[in-house]
Amino acid sequence: MSAKIQPPQLPKGTRDFYPEAERIQQYIFDTWRQTAESFAYEAYEGPMFEHLELFTGKSGDEIVSQLYNFTDKGGRDIALRPEMTPTLARLVIQKGRELRKPFKWYSMPRLFRYEKAQKGRLREFFQLNMDIIGTDSIYAEADLLAAIASMLRKFGLKDENFVIGVSSRKLLATYLEEIGVTNPALVYPVLDKRLKIGPEAFAKALAEANVSEEQVEKLDALMNCKSIEDVEKLLTKDAAKNALDEIKELFETLSAAGYKDCIALDLSIVRGLAYYTGIVFEVFDRGKSMRAIAGGGRYDSLTEKLGGERMPGVGFGMGDVVLADLLREYGLLPEPKQSIDFYVASFTNDIKKIFSVAKEIRSISSCSVSHPLSALKMGKQMDQANSQGAAIVIYVDGDKASEGTFEYKDLRNGSMHIGSLEEILNSLKQG
Repeated sequence: MSAKIQPPQLPKGTRDFYPEAERIQQYIFDTWRQTAESFAYEAYEGPMFEHLELFTGKSGDEIVSQLYNFTDKGGRDIALRPEMTPTLARLVIQKGRELRKPFKWYSMPRLFRYEKAQKGRLREFFQLNMDIIGTDSIYAEADLLAAIASMLRKFGLKDENFVIGVSSRKLLATYLEEIGVTNPALVYPVLDKRLKIGPEAFAKALAEANVSEEQVEKLDALMNCKSIEDVEKLLTKDAAKNALDEIKELFETLSAAGYKDCIALDLSIVRGLAYYTGIVFEVFDRGKSMRAIAGGGRYDSLTEKLGGERMPGVGFGMGDVVLADLLREYGLLPEPKQSIDFYVASFTNDIKKIFSVAKEIRSISSCSVSHPLSALKMGKQMDQANSQGAAIVIYVDGDKASEGTFEYKDLRNGSMHIGSLEEILNSLKQG
């Protein structure tokens, strides 16, 4: 007796997108794309896999544990991309001098990370990336944060539903220097975990990074500041004050543009990655009941770190998983039912005439057209039209229509009409 074939299983940490789910996914993609392009960002893409060294060069060898990596048939170490920024950096390095700067690009890549699958985090996901390359102006950050706020508003979220928390690696670096911390590279990862590990573990980890108790207290005081005025009271040296002035200008610019209620100072945000050099930010739901919706910052040294010329850059990533969870919580995801423009029906099951009329509609418009694929009673055809969300049903052989015209039913209001295809198309537009 042959062994029973086991049905195939969905790989852990991945998703299937049946048509209903895909319609929601396309809604997210469309909103991302429309908002990015309304801010004059241009689309770009890269390969789904890169040389492993591109990711280890950016993040160190420890990142390998989080990658889907392999050796190809040519003996090359390859990894599926876990993020888009290294690919962007490579593109910039390859054609940096040919690119007119500054430039604003966006991408919506499929990404892969080998990590524990849990709520808000999968092993395969999509992410919107928006970046500005070639300027160190604080107004680049302002442009990106304005785009994030506009995008979330476009999804239907209110300002009271989300917050863009803003911090500064430059401020932290200058303050660490001000209080005498000698090895900030060891400190950043600890600061990034501050709210996750508790005060005792936080103090212990800082002690292991050669930070004294007095310095820990000063760091706590800085990271607990809720306003720019509170921070000003702690700073004594010009370098830290200049970094704070940058945050102040960012906030004033965004406030003037109508985004005041979307942003907040949050110096607990550090972003663990070593390549950040200036403003860093994360976006959360107000209750912080979920993972960050988006996060990013300035990375002026990344291209240099990867072997190219120094090129200032700032950008962010917004994952689709947490975003969809948030929109679902607020009831802002669209109805996933199918929606089409026309269903072409026949009382006599004249399939050839159905195909002919459907072809003519498609040739003179960009409308979606469906029809039966086998002989069906009119009741069954109408069931199909309704289940597919057709706006108008066109009857190819109605006995009341003269040559060149058709009987048609507007399912949006139940009314019957007679008209040419051009008239029917106009009826669709008029609603």
